[in-house]
Amino acid sequence: MTATGPPLDALRPRLPSPLVAIEDGRLARHGVRLLLKRDDLIHPDLPGNKWRKLRLNLQAAADAGHDTLLTFGGAYSNHLRATAAAGRLLGFATVGVVRGDELATRPLNASLARAAADGMRLVFVDRSTYRRKAEPDVVEALRERFGRCYVVPEGGSNALAARGCADLGRELRGAADVVAVACGTGGTLAGLAAGLEPGAQRAIGFPVLRGGFLDAAVRGLQEDAFGRRIGDWRLDGRFHHGGYARTTPELDAFAEDFAVRHGLAPDRVYVAKMLHGLFTLVDEGAFPPGTRLAAVVTG
Repeated sequence: MTATGPPLDALRPRLPSPLVAIEDGRLARHGVRLLLKRDDLIHPDLPGNKWRKLRLNLQAAADAGHDTLLTFGGAYSNHLRATAAAGRLLGFATVGVVRGDELATRPLNASLARAAADGMRLVFVDRSTYRRKAEPDVVEALRERFGRCYVVPEGGSNALAARGCADLGRELRGAADVVAVACGTGGTLAGLAAGLEPGAQRAIGFPVLRGGFLDAAVRGLQEDAFGRRIGDWRLDGRFHHGGYARTTPELDAFAEDFAVRHGLAPDRVYVAKMLHGLFTLVDEGAFPPGTRLAAVVTG
């Protein structure tokens, strides 16, 4: 199997994604440079880490003869939207198991509406059931209901996703000393760190959820994908701003200012939190003068 190959050639991703330098006085006074890794430009329907995490899963589903993808997400899940788009483009039927009450989500928000428009069948389950989504009896019940299907975990994060995201690290070799990425389920950081140049580069992940569970999740994904913890990486959990899809006046002000300065409006769920964390670390003196930073714009 090649990096793309059938059936993925139909998606025609833009790879490697662009790497763009930005000038910002807040960084320059610390002697630090910043590059934006524009993974959001990889594909109009499957941007950034969604393409990288789904790529090998989609190939595995096709190779095994599956015609249906089943996956999980919250009401604002970009992963559900990306999986639905991949299904439309590649000819898979798609089922999205959504956390929460269906009536409370009507009318559908933009993410779920887009997924439904792309043909995804949305199935709403209560939070108790959703927490058990990886248990064998729950998965088997879903398979009995929807037939033989390829199951992709929440956020797309599994061993195949981590291996796909290792390409992100390899694309950044030699370009930066430290690479920052926002983290939801940890798959992107797990692969990114594995792909960076050993001993020369390190990665920082900024969780967008509360809870402090991601360290174990990233370690587990790396063990599944690569057999061990690999790469130099750490998490900084101070910048979730209240949790998933939540924001604060401080984050809003930062994101609006960044958009004015650089012509890129970072989304509040992931990218703005990562950038806010990175700029704060610079102000704290976390990086010596001359450090080259790269920030992954995932969507």
